[in-house]
Amino acid sequence: MRALRAPWRACNPPKELSMATAKKAATAKAAPAAAPATKKAATAAAPKRTPNAAFMKPMTPSADLAAIVGAKPLPRTEVTKKVWEYIKKNKLQDATNKRMINADAKLKAVLKKPQVSMFEMTKIISTHLS
Repeated sequence: MRALRAPWRACNPPKELSMATAKKAATAKAAPAAAPATKKAATAAAPKRTPNAAFMKPMTPSADLAAIVGAKPLPRTEVTKKVWEYIKKNKLQDATNKRMINADAKLKAVLKKPQVSMFEMTKIISTHLS
């Protein structure tokens, strides 16, 4: 019988609960239920999270980047969203490796490479914002 058990069970055989142990476990489970209600009240009183001002500051895109996202000043987050919209609309994401972006003529003027990773793309785009 012992050979059929899993090796980790040989050292720690399962304990069978008696009726008294089961009652103790049930009351122990019921007691902590009141504690989360006080935690919810504490988190509800916490102030709302405000966005980082550096990300929300409108930045002017370069002429090359303006051909993709528009000429008016936009926050970095919006510039990234608009570039991704352009990539998805023109199907520039690599089919086999979705992390890679294949640049077309407009995007190549910004990225200076025929293919870049999505992480490298955001780094390059930040140099086109002032």
